[in-house]
Amino acid sequence: MDVGQEETPNLVIQKTVEKFGKVDILVNAAGITRRVMAIDISRKDWQDVLDVNLTALFFMCQAAARQFIKQGGGGKIINIGSMTSYQGGIKVIPYTASKAAVRNITMHMCNEWAAPYGIHINCIAPGYMVTDMTAAMRSEPARMAETNTRIPMERWGVPEDLAGAAIFLASDASDYVNGFTIAVDGGFLAKS
Repeated sequence: MDVGQEETPNLVIQKTVEKFGKVDILVNAAGITRRVMAIDISRKDWQDVLDVNLTALFFMCQAAARQFIKQGGGGKIINIGSMTSYQGGIKVIPYTASKAAVRNITMHMCNEWAAPYGIHINCIAPGYMVTDMTAAMRSEPARMAETNTRIPMERWGVPEDLAGAAIFLASDASDYVNGFTIAVDGGFLAKS
């Protein structure tokens, strides 16, 4: 499904309830980027990234929260941010803006939804990951050399590296964790 379509959030929740009877956990993992210097970014590229990474994520959270409230008993939402939720990045200005906002709206939703509804909403901030989205960056030797020296674990992550944080946030073990962003970045943010 195209998460950027207005009807997608409600449709995802509806189909999930039809198949499973309820919704327990939402993981917002859809994301896109445009690798362009800030001085050159077009309005269309800016808006395309915000539509998927921020607007669609917000409305997926809203649709899930409405279903959790209807069901009673709360639920878990895990948003996927980025290390750019904490720092600026290079050549990814709309991505950086969207992921910083994801971190902040996660905290905002926690403030509104924790006590009255029992909804846990947290965020995972992946570091440099070997994915299709990072292929262009990984094809730049100078950028790769610079990046690799800044990761204390001396390797890029793979999507499987996110599993432990996701399982923790989806489980009862995280029942007193709310509104927080966990960095899964090989130590990137710890290195000055």
